[in-house]
Amino acid sequence: MIRNSVLSASLGLAFCLAAPVHAQSGPRPVPASVMTYPDLVELAESAPLVIRAQVTEQARVKAERAPGLAPGHARLYLEARTLSLIAGNVPVGENLRYLVDVPLTAKGKVPKLKKQEVILFARPVAGRPGEIQLDSSEAQVPFDPALEVRLRPILAELIAPDAPPPVTGVAEALAVPGTLVGESETQLFLDTAENGPVSISIVRRPGQAPRWGVSWSEIVDQSATAPRRNTLAWYRLACTLPATLPADAFLSEDRAARALAQRDYAFVIEQLGPCERSRV
Repeated sequence: MIRNSVLSASLGLAFCLAAPVHAQSGPRPVPASVMTYPDLVELAESAPLVIRAQVTEQARVKAERAPGLAPGHARLYLEARTLSLIAGNVPVGENLRYLVDVPLTAKGKVPKLKKQEVILFARPVAGRPGEIQLDSSEAQVPFDPALEVRLRPILAELIAPDAPPPVTGVAEALAVPGTLVGESETQLFLDTAENGPVSISIVRRPGQAPRWGVSWSEIVDQSATAPRRNTLAWYRLACTLPATLPADAFLSEDRAARALAQRDYAFVIEQLGPCERSRV
């Protein structure tokens, strides 16, 4: 237990702590039970540390020491005890200090977080042992065993050697009709943040349902399969690809080939389904 005088002194230094990233946006926290797969990927991917902790002390930071604080929110100085490091290659101590912006209650009060267990998506602060910076204003989530079960496979996918890279757009599209009526093949070549080769193939055969798949290597593989929903490969496509095929992506000037490529691209977008987010 921290004595009041010690807590007051710590609070007096709270303005030196790193404020939550994007604190000025002030979105309301999303309950863990309604967080979607994209929500969790976006929180986990941008945070070098994912920590399970228990809040041990809290104090409100004065408004004049909380620049960028959104209306209806309070900035809190929190101390917490580390329960486990869920992900991260940077060691963390047993005790943590950080700032977090939280919405006030319906009565305009500061919520009581002491003794609550939370999951923190954070980054270490250079030169300040024991201090962390939350990766966003939503990066403190109430701990839920079911949430941790959902989160761990995502973290494993993100650090896997063959993890699909972030997709940044469609580079080229080429559709070629076959020799039989209703036969065709479309190739979509994607841009990625790491300039790695990624391609999508859509194959149509007479009397068969269209088949498509994605290849995350230099080999354009017609046998590649479509990614399962709520996997990192699915997320890279469903949450990044534009709704329609960009006009500058077509490799052919032929109208029929362009129309076929547009149809096959729309088919892929439909098959992927919406990228649903509950976070603002």
